[in-house]
Amino acid sequence: MDLAFLHPLYEHPGPWASVYVDTSRHTEDTPHERYLTARALARDLAVQGADEATCRAVQDAVDELRHSTEPHGRALFARAGEVVLDPPLARSPQRDSAVWGPLPRVTPLLELAGEDPVCVVAYVDRKGAGFELRSGLGQEEAGGVTGRQWPVHRTRSVDWSERHFQLRVENTWEHNAAEVADALAVCQEETRADLLILVGEERERRAVHERLPQRLHDLVAEAPHGTGSRLLDEDVERARAEHVRLRAAAELDRFLAARTPDAEGHAGAVEGVPALVEAAREHRIDELLIRPDGPDAHREVWIGEDPDQLAVRRTDLRALGELHSWSARADDALIRSVVATGAPAMSVTPAAPDTEPAGGLGALLRWT
Repeated sequence: MDLAFLHPLYEHPGPWASVYVDTSRHTEDTPHERYLTARALARDLAVQGADEATCRAVQDAVDELRHSTEPHGRALFARAGEVVLDPPLARSPQRDSAVWGPLPRVTPLLELAGEDPVCVVAYVDRKGAGFELRSGLGQEEAGGVTGRQWPVHRTRSVDWSERHFQLRVENTWEHNAAEVADALAVCQEETRADLLILVGEERERRAVHERLPQRLHDLVAEAPHGTGSRLLDEDVERARAEHVRLRAAAELDRFLAARTPDAEGHAGAVEGVPALVEAAREHRIDELLIRPDGPDAHREVWIGEDPDQLAVRRTDLRALGELHSWSARADDALIRSVVATGAPAMSVTPAAPDTEPAGGLGALLRWT
């Protein structure tokens, strides 16, 4: 997950209110229920020590969602009486929650807003294709391409002139497949889609797949539906979930391979809070891997005012020259560090548990 959108959260000091709201339910009573939710979350923050202005800002922001038709939910991050960031969620949180702490509680975003593949669904036939953009937030038309319209159908004759006609049909199919592949490549680049789903007859799907640029081949999934059929939501969700699972498995394979020391005893990956804290201080983390419910995620570390000021013990931070320090969760502190250095983070929950980093926290390194 690219964490660049979180930069505003680390441009100001804490403490922070971190709120997750479920907006998936839509009934006649929803506006009143969300009004009550807004008040309850504000009370929770007040009990935890949040200032009145921030509690009021959160209550007002949640109350404004009373008529929202968002399909999943919203995260809200507030401080000093202002909501600084309020990203929509691609999955609904298990419950509404509000946390007050020295750092924003952003780890849940890795699962609720992170691995949410954007898909381009291409409905392919012999005359061209229509494109549809799908994500956890809904769907929209994304254009398409119309190729040559004639000739596109074969005949059953074996006459020489008819064989010549059938060759022209083949050429039309080839031409149209190339045009669809070109248009789909442009659409992927413009939308930055993570997944391309080809829908149509097997021959047309294969012809387009083969003509896509090599860089896109690993992003392609095919749906065995007839020409012109619309891909059902559950089909898209199945393809998106499989894409997430495969990507998490691939990253864990990289991690497991890099974790093994080379001939000189150097490893390209680390796990465990002490090793991760050291790598974060030295800006060596290339990708952070987190299992949000892992035992190390909520371990206590100590942080200073800057993202690379973190330590396992408070005395270690003072030895680094930091005069002010606060206790924070390990996952929150590590995410702040990698946001500052431009590294991504990824939830490894979809992968097999016996392959994950020890304690649920690990990292691939930029250098050993």
